[in-house]
Amino acid sequence: MTSHPFSNQYVVVTGGATGIGRATALDFAKQGAAGVIVTGRRADRLAEVAALHPAIVPVRADVSTGSGADAVAEAVAGLGGSLDVLVHNAGVHTIGAAGDIDTEAARRLFDVNVLGTVVLTNRLLPALRSPGGSIVFVTSPAGHNPTPMASVYAASKAAVNTFTRSWALELAPRGIRVNAVAPGWVRTEVYESHGMAPEQVDELFAQAAKSVPLGVTGVPEDVSQWITLLAAPSSAWMTGQILTMDGGADLVRAKQV
Repeated sequence: MTSHPFSNQYVVVTGGATGIGRATALDFAKQGAAGVIVTGRRADRLAEVAALHPAIVPVRADVSTGSGADAVAEAVAGLGGSLDVLVHNAGVHTIGAAGDIDTEAARRLFDVNVLGTVVLTNRLLPALRSPGGSIVFVTSPAGHNPTPMASVYAASKAAVNTFTRSWALELAPRGIRVNAVAPGWVRTEVYESHGMAPEQVDELFAQAAKSVPLGVTGVPEDVSQWITLLAAPSSAWMTGQILTMDGGADLVRAKQV
């Protein structure tokens, strides 16, 4: 028998046109969600994900901006005005050594990864079902176990981890839960979209797998199934938790430190 834990529920997934976000949106739709609003900045990618399931509603918006948040809120209102799940998945990455960090790239990263979640949560929280609503962040092991050359990204994810725990405490009296997933190496389209050839990505992930105790890297569906589980009614007693999924790589880094 097919399970439909999100029957008659409405969901927002930011950055949902590709990768983990797309897999998550499709999982919610397949599990019975009445409407899954997916945000992104590319119309072609949004059209592709919308074609995967009739419950998916594409919204072209930069959710790190007030106007983008307003566009998402308008879409929620168009579906009836009530929201059950908010998934903060949109994010960007940058690298740079201390003393040589591109400040504009750093500003953009914090705008999307940190301030964007604040802007959108401020805008959508009044619509989030209380009690029973759920917020799920997509963070990273770097948020608690940073690596060299990724200090700005790690700092942004540390902020997301703090939001997860702080907002879980603040919103618990309203019956709203806040949790997060922290995926490690997951192969998505982002690498090719940044100019890497497929064979280069193959080599990158082959090398990455060597640092993973289980010997394999992840795919978007490895993460999306846990996002939906954290948001599901069956997880009603779970809040303020950050679930790392990386094949055990985080354990190795922690031991080395």
